[in-house]
Amino acid sequence: MIGTRETRLPDCRPLLAGPDDLSLVFQPIVDLAAAAVAGYEALARFPGAAGPDVWFAAAAEAGIAPELEALAIHKALAAVDGLPPNTFLTVNVSPHLLGTVPVQRALASRDDLHRVVVELTEHTPVDDQTYLRRQTEALRERGALIALDDTGSGYSGLQQMASVRPQMVKLDRSLVADVDTDPVRMALAEMVGEFAGKIDAWLLAEGIETPAELAAFSRLGVPLAQGWLLGRPAPEFLPLAPEVEQLVRTQVARARLTDSVASLLRPVRQCVLGEEAPDVPPVVLVGPHGEPAALLLSDPRTLEVYQAPVSLRVHPSTDICDALQRALTRPPAQRFDPVVCTDPTGHVLGLLRLEDLAAAARRPR
Repeated sequence: MIGTRETRLPDCRPLLAGPDDLSLVFQPIVDLAAAAVAGYEALARFPGAAGPDVWFAAAAEAGIAPELEALAIHKALAAVDGLPPNTFLTVNVSPHLLGTVPVQRALASRDDLHRVVVELTEHTPVDDQTYLRRQTEALRERGALIALDDTGSGYSGLQQMASVRPQMVKLDRSLVADVDTDPVRMALAEMVGEFAGKIDAWLLAEGIETPAELAAFSRLGVPLAQGWLLGRPAPEFLPLAPEVEQLVRTQVARARLTDSVASLLRPVRQCVLGEEAPDVPPVVLVGPHGEPAALLLSDPRTLEVYQAPVSLRVHPSTDICDALQRALTRPPAQRFDPVVCTDPTGHVLGLLRLEDLAAAARRPR
């Protein structure tokens, strides 16, 4: 817990008297299809052990939050000319401070805002969405793109998405973490991605830390990604490390196996038969050796949870049309149940939904 400002929080007034105390680092944002850096996020850093959130909280308590944020914006815009070719720089701006005089002056320090993405953070709700939209439209007229940070973490973010109509939507870390093993997070990420596509915005998965998370978003077709797995913040604009580039290319290539069901796999919870199962279906009940024994499903009409047999298992290399045909020739009671996908040892890899198989089978090959 943070204590009183006198004992624990940094004093921001000396910081604003000495601007060199605020420095910037840049974290790469990766274009997954190209396996290359598409842009960078400018992140503020301060002396001492306290993190940026503590410093900005101290500035807000001292009544100088706009001045501290303006200093970070001014430094970020000064770095734009040093960007590598064909990349952009995202600059964090608090929506409730966007209209303040210090922040407006900082944004005016650079006439041309091409290659700049103004990223609106969601930490403080904005009551006047109309005013916010006018402010963002003015930035667009000067060449900036607008991004929303932490999308999906709260109602205010959905309000801002509907009002501002951003060109980039950053998926909140809470929906990214462990997405490869949590079908609920996967469904929510997919929902945000579908909405972003309908408003012609790019989806960015933020906070990717494991190859499995990267693989999950590669399968979803998410265009942009950011996180420690792909590149940590650095004082310079660094390219992707060769091993990271190879990892991205490999995961994207696997996701493009569009003739096989591997690209359609959805994560699913697993539970040993006889143990207490999770509350939210679907769940695969597995035997003592990890083999699928039964499914826990929910009736879409009554929402009642029931147990069903595993009526079809396929390998990830199975052709999509073949899997669909086999699924539709099952007995009527199981015809529309999910299909279980297993590896050669019989362990569960995920589920295939009939609607996903049908949609993929209709695509031109």
